[in-house]
Amino acid sequence: KKKKYSAVCGNQGASDADVELVVKLMQAVGTAYKVEEKLLDAVTGLSGSGPAFVYMFIEALSDAGVKNGLPRDISTGLAAQTVLGAAKMVMDTKLHPAVLKEQVTSPGGTTIAGVAALERNGLRNAVISAVDDATKRAQELGKH
Repeated sequence: KKKKYSAVCGNQGASDADVELVVKLMQAVGTAYKVEEKLLDAVTGLSGSGPAFVYMFIEALSDAGVKNGLPRDISTGLAAQTVLGAAKMVMDTKLHPAVLKEQVTSPGGTTIAGVAALERNGLRNAVISAVDDATKRAQELGKH
């Protein structure tokens, strides 16, 4: 299955046909999104920097497992597989992540307790801020 993702845009020197040709070429090896040029810095902030953010999340999950008694190798394996499985569900089902979250969150259960802790401690805001800052830095680097 194709697993490559690209964002493509044309500048004033590229015709619509040129851009469509590049999109078709990129789709031969994966998914290509056609975006406006002004959005390329956001692509960099999200998907260019995003892997480091996900590694940090996997590391934090692994640390939490170790804190709760799991050996490091098992904890890291479980953390990485959890992220991989969740990402695969988003890609395969095309459902919004909030819908998938609700499907695995039982009233009064362990997951909602953890979700409440993530919200209380600002996970969502931290992630949005990280992508915002990475996007701003990409914009700054593009001016030089």
